[in-house]
Parts: sequence; structure tokens; C-alpha cells
Amino acid sequence: RAVAPLHPVAVQCQEAQLVVTVHRDLFGTGRLVRAGELSLGASCLPWSTPETTVTFVAGLHECGSTLRVTPDSLIYTTSLKYSPAPANPVIVRSSPAVVPIECHYPRRSNVSSGAVKPTWVPLHSTLSSEEKLPFSLRLMSDDWSTESSSSVFQLGDILHFQAAVDAENHVPLRLFVDSCVATLTPDRTSSPQYTFIDFHGCLVDGQLDDATSTFMSPRPRQDVLQFAVDAFKFAGDSSNLIYITCHLKASLAAQAPDPLHKACSFSRATNLWTPVEGSQDICSCCEMRSCGLAR
Repeated sequence: RAVAPLHPVAVQCQEAQLVVTVHRDLFGTGRLVRAGELSLGASCLPWSTPETTVTFVAGLHECGSTLRVTPDSLIYTTSLKYSPAPANPVIVRSSPAVVPIECHYPRRSNVSSGAVKPTWVPLHSTLSSEEKLPFSLRLMSDDWSTESSSSVFQLGDILHFQAAVDAENHVPLRLFVDSCVATLTPDRTSSPQYTFIDFHGCLVDGQLDDATSTFMSPRPRQDVLQFAVDAFKFAGDSSNLIYITCHLKASLAAQAPDPLHKACSFSRATNLWTPVEGSQDICSCCEMRSCGLAR
């Protein structure tokens, strides 16, 4: 709505931020409030203060905003606060006020991973001149018991991936996920792209403020690795389809994990990288964004 005394607070809910414009004649009385008396959420200050309006610009997760997930929507909630400064220590002429603000974003039909089941020739690693190892990447149900019956997801859902290598009749192997990249086409080098596992097994998506992505620990078996990733979509994309390409590899189970053979998750509680197995120091290179060259 246009900013006017009749509608003194205008809100724009954008892709990744909200813009709140406040008319300084907040109560329609002709008395203009001061910019310093207004704050957004947890004391966020104005972005600009023209003569008759005050504007706030904030990310959806900033200024103490809270997120509520319903079956149909993602709802971000914050508040505009008016805290009048007393002009006289004895009397007051204004009362504080709070204006609740919500931004609603639809969940349905926003994310699909219909191509996450490999449509390419399966990756193979030669164990000997006559034997080959089939690798697989599958979407699983929420309890990991079966393969997912649906390839359609909503924002706010969790994607459960299970990577495996069929090591039957071979020496015991341990599986790793070197990298995973999301694209809008089957070409993993196309743009835009989003790499959520990188640097030989660092689940970098887990470092984002709005993500809980992690490798599952302990493993169900040495030749299986499971990881959970918060559903996402590319900003501004309307195709509702993403492709996931992952590079899997296996090493001897007897070989100790190292910076090139690891599965590391970021814990927001401790602000540390933690390996599924092995010593803590094999994950230190995740923070440096450089884990050497693959052998």
C-alpha cells in the first residue's frame, strides 16, 4: 500500500528480505515521530530517514525474526516498535506501540528433485582389472527405512540422501561423498549452481544460518553414508526442478580417515566441524576452504 497517514506502515516481502516504510505521522495526529524512537524487531535501526518517512531493510532471518512453518506457508514474524523519548521527566504525551509484521511465502510446488535419481551412467571405481564397484545415490523416507516414494518436496522439508557402494565379495570398503552440486540442468558445470558438499567431504551447507544439514552418525554400515539437507530452490527460478550431481568414492575400511577421505558436518551449537569418524583435526581444512588435492 502507498505510504500515507491512512496506512502509516507499508511492508514489502521480497525474495530474501523485507522492507518496512513508516510514515512519521504514525498516528495521523500531525505529530511526527522521530526516527530514533522507531526500531525493527530486536533493536534494528532504520536504513534511511527521509523528511516524512523512515525505512527499514532487513534480511528475513535478521532483527530477531522468527519462522513458523504451516502446511502451506513459511511465515516470518517480526515487529515495529515505537518507544517515545520523554520530553519532560514529569509528564508524558505519547504511549509506546508495537506493530506486528508478517511475511508469508508459499511452500507448495516450490521444490522438486525429480532428477535426483541418477539418469547418467553409474559411477564406477575399478578395484581390479576384472571387478567393478557400482555406486548409488537415493532419496530416502524420513526414517531412512525405504527409498522415498515421492520426488516432490516443499521448502522447509528435509531431503534424506543415502549414498552406497556395493562391496559384496570385495575387501571391506568405506564410502565417502567428495562433493555435491545442484543445478537447473543435467550439466553439473552449468550456471547457476550451488555446491552444498565440497572440499572432499565438508557439508558446507550446514554453515548457513537457516540450515540444519548434516551427515548422519554413526553410519548404518561402512559402505553406506547418509546425509540430510534442508530443501532449497534457486532464487528467481520458476521451473521448480533441480538436478543433484554427487561425486562418490570408496577407500579401504582399514584405512584411517584423513583430510581427503572424510565426512564432516558443521555444528552451530559448538561452532566446530565434526567428523562421522576419525580425529577432529581431519575437518580443520573445512574452515580454511582448502583440503588439498585428491590422490
